[in-house]
Amino acid sequence: MSSTEFVHLHVHTQYSLLDGACRINELVQKAVSMNMTALAMTDHGNMFGAVDFYSACKKAKIKPIIGCETYITPGSRHEKNTDQKQICHLTLLAADNTGYGNLMKLVSAAYIEGFYYKPRIDKEILASHAAGLIGTSGCLKGEVCSHLLRGNFESALRTADEYRQIFPKGNYYIEVMDHGLSEQKHVNVQLVQIAERLGLPLIATNDVHYIEHQQSTAHEILLCVQTQASMQDPNHMKFGTDQFYFKSQIEMGANFVHLPQALANTLTVAEQCNVTLDFSQYHLPLYVPPDGLTPTDYLKELCAKGMITRFGQTSPELEKRLAHELTTIEDMGFVSYFLIVWDFINYAKTKGIPVGPGRGSAAGSLVSFLLGITDLDP
Repeated sequence: MSSTEFVHLHVHTQYSLLDGACRINELVQKAVSMNMTALAMTDHGNMFGAVDFYSACKKAKIKPIIGCETYITPGSRHEKNTDQKQICHLTLLAADNTGYGNLMKLVSAAYIEGFYYKPRIDKEILASHAAGLIGTSGCLKGEVCSHLLRGNFESALRTADEYRQIFPKGNYYIEVMDHGLSEQKHVNVQLVQIAERLGLPLIATNDVHYIEHQQSTAHEILLCVQTQASMQDPNHMKFGTDQFYFKSQIEMGANFVHLPQALANTLTVAEQCNVTLDFSQYHLPLYVPPDGLTPTDYLKELCAKGMITRFGQTSPELEKRLAHELTTIEDMGFVSYFLIVWDFINYAKTKGIPVGPGRGSAAGSLVSFLLGITDLDP
């Protein structure tokens, strides 16, 4: 098999906390050593490593594919009484910058609105933020496979069709894995049938949790740390086999010799994914002031009030210093940033939440002092 017929699209880095054991730099170098042209990151429920991963891939001249293995609940994400066994995995990949933005919104909502033991989304919010995303049926804990493991092929078929309709046309894949688990061999035959029935493409993945084969024991110890268990405990959490490592194209080809298209489709997905991150500019939220004021006018108003609060009166020296700082802040595009920091510091102080007196260069800012962000008179 040539080195261009497969890339890994289901990978857990160190940011899948106490579960993924792939350090990003080592992971990327492994992909480079195997002449892979692209690599995905699909951490559990989060995108904490997105920027580190993107930067490392770009430096190594391979395509970064940013994704997330989300937790999806069968009901509403707002319900906090869901049986944890009903929570399923759903792998999402950002195809473009629209998809990247939607993925961030979904992951944020999973924590802010859906958190219950795990950060959860539901199909309602997924459907409203599916643009630019590629979805896959996932691992044995995916919803489609969960139905198959319970012997309910028709439910699995309906679920796959539901996801097919949620994602943009052609952006939902049936995912097959083979780690030597009997359950996988059982469902893979049916997954192929579902793909044929619904006209869905297949992709082969390896659910990578560690880089080298011999690291399986170290990964098992990591799981013990996560679950506060001992390796001597016969019931401690562990994966069913030692095959969850970064396999080569040849190894994946041997596993899926009967499904060559599932391997080739990993390249198709990689070609679909073209997220670009621009680090040359700041991406700050826009603060919306009350009473129709512009952020700049509101910042000036708060500073004027702060001048009286802090000093009792103003002076030419203070006015000159304030004007210089406000001009600098506006020219740098940091007006909303100062207002946002003022907002949460002010909230904390009004609610009796302790905050520090200020540190670093901010402690030398008159604006910070007038806003109450710092308590040090510069």
